Amino acid sequence: MINIKQFLDILDISEEMSYKFQMYIEGGHHMKHRYLPLFLTVLLICIFALAAGPLWAAGPKEAPAAAGKAKPESLGPTGDYVIGPGDVLDIAVWKDEALTKSVVVRPDGKISFPLVGEIAAGGMTTAELKKELETRLARYVPDVDLFVNVAQINSMIVYVIGKVNSPGRLVLNAPINVLQVLATAGGMNTYAKRNSIRIFRQEGLKTRIFYFNYDDVSEGKNVEKNILLQRGDVIVIP
Repeated sequence: MINIKQFLDILDISEEMSYKFQMYIEGGHHMKHRYLPLFLTVLLICIFALAAGPLWAAGPKEAPAAAGKAKPESLGPTGDYVIGPGDVLDIAVWKDEALTKSVVVRPDGKISFPLVGEIAAGGMTTAELKKELETRLARYVPDVDLFVNVAQINSMIVYVIGKVNSPGRLVLNAPINVLQVLATAGGMNTYAKRNSIRIFRQEGLKTRIFYFNYDDVSEGKNVEKNILLQRGDVIVIP
């Protein structure tokens, strides 16, 4: 059991206040000796509770809010993805909410956008559409900076033919490469010529052929052959 002097030292109060408080207790003002330990205990609990209270009320500090809005970033397929009819595009001009729109590519491949009117977006990559929009908007918006995000793909169809477990027409919801489309088609069967795969792509009036060696690519060789597929591509596994 601590005495009064030790208790007051714990409280770390001034010497003058400590002396007055000690004289008050020892003088017995309205305090019976047998209740003194209980009184000191209760008082100590109250003091600690008051000291801790502000800490509980303060809670964790929040990080200061960033000044202005953060520049939006594209989250969907970008760069080499070719836009097609039915695709849903999110187009946003930084710091200009009036020029933030979600548009659907019409069957004729065109979209409408404020200030610039109609643009033939079908057949463009997202990077090309971004550049075209920035060029047209520059006369209205100084230092224009925007992004184009493919929010929903509705036009990505490829065809897988030959010795795979699930050949046929594949409707994709995101651009994928050759390895991924082979997996989507159930993988190749035992008789497939894994190193003689061909991808046929129509480019205007011409047909371009890409050759794909599965063993090489799966071993990390010639990985540039694992191209990103475009709508209408035909993958043949002999």
